[in-house]
Amino acid sequence: MSVASIAKAEPAPIGKGLLSADDPEGFRKLVEAHRGELLAHCYRFTGSRHDAEDLVQETFLRAWRGIGSFEGRSSVRNWLYRIATNACLNAASRKASARRVFPEDLTGPTTRMPAAQPEADVPWIEPWPEVENVADAADAPAARYEFRETIRLAFIAATQRLPARQRAVLLLRDVLGWSAEETAKALKLTVAAVNSALQRARGTLGKGLSADQISDAAAGAGPHQAVGDAYADAWERADLDGLVALLARDAAMVMPPWTEWYSGRSAIQSFLYKSFEWAWKPKKRGAFRLVATRANGQIAFGVYSRLPGTSKGHGCALHVLTFRKGRIARVTVFVGPEYLKRFGLPLELDLA
Repeated sequence: MSVASIAKAEPAPIGKGLLSADDPEGFRKLVEAHRGELLAHCYRFTGSRHDAEDLVQETFLRAWRGIGSFEGRSSVRNWLYRIATNACLNAASRKASARRVFPEDLTGPTTRMPAAQPEADVPWIEPWPEVENVADAADAPAARYEFRETIRLAFIAATQRLPARQRAVLLLRDVLGWSAEETAKALKLTVAAVNSALQRARGTLGKGLSADQISDAAAGAGPHQAVGDAYADAWERADLDGLVALLARDAAMVMPPWTEWYSGRSAIQSFLYKSFEWAWKPKKRGAFRLVATRANGQIAFGVYSRLPGTSKGHGCALHVLTFRKGRIARVTVFVGPEYLKRFGLPLELDLA
């Protein structure tokens, strides 16, 4: 539902605030200016692009219904963030599982081949298209993180492990740079409760997230881009040894919606060889094509596999690379053509 249709469908009380229910077009323009940053905020909370979209629409609907209560004591941006955060908390309270996961949250690494059927019912973390890496309110002096850090897969995965209210406090305090008083008012908590939740959240985050996992300043440029290009080239040239040489010794490969994941060069090489044995033979060059994109502020590729007997490549997955000290420390493989569509990539390519 668009903001315009919300305005048509939902009569709002006319208040004495700065916003007027008599001006739906003005309301639409005002809130739409904040859509991108609110999407990023809701994505940080939920780990899901789809859920974030729904929650932003809910935020706009709640804002329209409560338009008369806005008196200008805070900025419109902060007012919308407050509504969005509480919408996220309400959504989390309605779900049996209030967080999304990666395979390593469910089980340890394996050397077995994946099960015949994936775990489609697990709430998996989803990738974030680079085109939506909009600047947002995370540039406040009190913010502990920059925008690019808070959208990386490592940060999203780490914050998903926090209880919902701790997650909300961390995002408002450390990502948006809100004061304890502002956060307490937004969440209807005491300042002491906010400070306690923040201390616990920071402690948990510090145990599961190292600084180099989120502050990869060189990603996408210089040596990391060259390694990313070499990764794509190795797939396309059927060079398994060359591909594995790009990995860190303790690299991980995860592939939601499968729970099986692999740790270390040897385990990853064995998995890739057994899975695509037909593709690594020299005469099989061209079995894959990788198309560069960006996901979560990281180097990524849409992967296309050649259909037997044709020159057509079928979109099969999105690979997102995480780097550490010039090597690939993690390959997150989002399996399924639907991810390519979300990133504006074609479902088929001519590989001739």
